[in-house]
Amino acid sequence: MSTPMPLAVRVIRAEHDALAAMLRTVPLLLDAQRRAATPPDFGALRAMLFYVDEFPERLHHKKESELLFPKLRALAPALRETLDDLEVDHAQGERAIRELQHSLLAWEQMGEARREKFEQQLKVYSARYLRHMKREETEILPRAAALFSAEDWADLDAAFGSHQDPLAPRAGQPVDEAYAPLRQRILAALPAPFGWGPALA
Repeated sequence: MSTPMPLAVRVIRAEHDALAAMLRTVPLLLDAQRRAATPPDFGALRAMLFYVDEFPERLHHKKESELLFPKLRALAPALRETLDDLEVDHAQGERAIRELQHSLLAWEQMGEARREKFEQQLKVYSARYLRHMKREETEILPRAAALFSAEDWADLDAAFGSHQDPLAPRAGQPVDEAYAPLRQRILAALPAPFGWGPALA
């Protein structure tokens, strides 16, 4: 009988999948709007960037940096360089999302002349974030699975299980009412064929 996957790993992967799907979808949505000559939905774009800032950047990364990475550093010295790289990504992430939010506001306020800059920044930000998450899933989580004790996983499960990402709700648990409108705003802006799906392949 296989060992059940720890809650922390399930949460990390679910949150990665939700964010990756959104990051991959936004450029497709913008392209579709451009082809249809329809105006961009700036309200939805602001909601998406707010979500990235509110959850992945401030909450998800914080728990990785303060709990997951230190435990792994202590047990796998060979991963030091990889963990250092991922920590640099975390440190740069909050500044990058602020710059992206500013570029979106500039596009909204100043017009189409600012669109290209936003889309280019979004492309760079998304590529870096997708690469970052894939490294965590292929280099970090497998080593954690091999090295962590039941006590280690209990600590991580408690930490990652204490919040509810509105785009990655766990089965049987409702989305926090405070974030339900944010979830609906984002999902309403991503109709078929722009739905969620495996996104880190």
